[in-house]
Amino acid sequence: MDLQNLAYALTQVAHNFGAVAVVGGPLFARWPQRPQELVRRRLAWLVLVGWMVQGASGAGFGAISYAYYGTFPDIHGIAVAALLLKMGCAVAGFLLVTTVLHQRERWSAPRHDMAWAGLLVLGVTALTAAAFLRWFS
Repeated sequence: MDLQNLAYALTQVAHNFGAVAVVGGPLFARWPQRPQELVRRRLAWLVLVGWMVQGASGAGFGAISYAYYGTFPDIHGIAVAALLLKMGCAVAGFLLVTTVLHQRERWSAPRHDMAWAGLLVLGVTALTAAAFLRWFS
């Protein structure tokens, strides 16, 4: 068995589940109807963990390449822009969902809805950038 491919595959599994959390959590929190506060709080924790998994597994891809080749992947152009966009989304998503959890009792329902919409946009943007990163690298 090729350990490098196994490491990449397992990292990809984690990355995929993180992607499901950062897109599915906000989508469920906003549609088709607004769930109860307890459900939204649990979704916020799920989304927070999802963004953490996205960051850790993204770094894991680079670490695996470095461990096996002694260098990070050689990407350029659109792939670099997509990677930076994904990283920005991960940081912004982590900060926004942390704020949602911290401010949950102080914010009005419309403010919560805007935050969840923002989280959905960040998740969809990161997922879209992932496709560009994959195919332009």
